[in-house]
Amino acid sequence: MTLDDLTSMMVADEQHRCEISPEEILSIRQPSGFAHAIIATRLTIWLAQGGLPADRLAQAVGLRIPGRHGGVGGRIPDLVVWSKEQADGVWLPVADVLLVVEIVSPGSEGVDTVTKRSEYAAAGIPQYWTVDQDQAQTMTMHRLDGDHYAVRATMPLAWVLNTDPAEHDLG
Repeated sequence: MTLDDLTSMMVADEQHRCEISPEEILSIRQPSGFAHAIIATRLTIWLAQGGLPADRLAQAVGLRIPGRHGGVGGRIPDLVVWSKEQADGVWLPVADVLLVVEIVSPGSEGVDTVTKRSEYAAAGIPQYWTVDQDQAQTMTMHRLDGDHYAVRATMPLAWVLNTDPAEHDLG
């Protein structure tokens, strides 16, 4: 399956989010709920208020994820921050990505915290943050250390939103 095939599937079925790993494993999920959307919106507003230009961040945009064995996957992170403005497209390259955020939904825990973490590290994305939908909305910030991510910090989302985004080294 190609990324063009995946795009056609998503156009034909707007009720599901479709992604494919670089190893060509297809995942189809239900749309995210209101709580998920609010977390993404709060993070987007926080980053924008911290001075990040709007043309360098986006919610739910497709990324072209290169595989270790020549394959190409397509992931749709909940939030992406780039070092510079991107050209328009459905599946954007990861070359200028500074940060990817995934909001962990029930049923996607393994993919969001293990599979995607490994794929994003292999793609060289400098930071990967996850936000759990637990009571504290626990955020875990990972920083690339060689070919894998190391946990830099784990804290409630409310605490993060009371800091300056510049403290988190987003370029």
